[in-house]
Amino acid sequence: MDNFESNTLYTKYFYNKKANKEKLLKFGFKKQANSYTYKSFILDGQFELAININNNGKINTKLTDVSTNELYTLHLVEGASGNFVGHIREEFSEILEKISQECFETDVFKSEQTIKLIEYVREKYGNEPEYLWEKFPKNAIVRRNDNSKWYAIFLTVSKEKLGFNDNTSIEIIDIRTENADEVIDNQTIFPGYHMNKKYWITIPLDGRLSLDSIKTIIDKSYVLAKK
Repeated sequence: MDNFESNTLYTKYFYNKKANKEKLLKFGFKKQANSYTYKSFILDGQFELAININNNGKINTKLTDVSTNELYTLHLVEGASGNFVGHIREEFSEILEKISQECFETDVFKSEQTIKLIEYVREKYGNEPEYLWEKFPKNAIVRRNDNSKWYAIFLTVSKEKLGFNDNTSIEIIDIRTENADEVIDNQTIFPGYHMNKKYWITIPLDGRLSLDSIKTIIDKSYVLAKK
């Protein structure tokens, strides 16, 4: 749909997120050849809102004045003000926020190990990563449901933080342990980053330690977090 308009307002709701296609369909989106489209009416039916999400995740919208069949774009102009445009922008934003909450999932981490470990704690323990820090959107904690204690932390840091002579980014996991000194080798397992270094360890999620080994450590951390 070539008439869809893009706007930076979408960043507020869809930054670091990806669409779940099954949830899009459940919400009411209709699948087309290379995209999903949803239509709704706002401002008591005065405007038709069409939302298009293509297979690459790009989100576009088209707002049409029903009485004139003309496109309306003033709600996308950041400096535009007034009660009328304000009401349109409010309803428009509410729909985007609802779609973001019900149809999209956080898409921050890129490492294959990170993604598989998040799937692991989700399936085994029913826990989802929680992004607690607005200033650090690429950091997330995982906690037990019964006592809310953390047992894993996923972070994106500079390799320099682990002692490497390299300032590129790396995804890591902080995990609880009984005695960190017994397992730290500074090659596959490092002192806990930003945590108590006696009871937390850090593992780079770049394949240097096998996925099964990390899962075993997570399981032990989960038990330790019950205390």
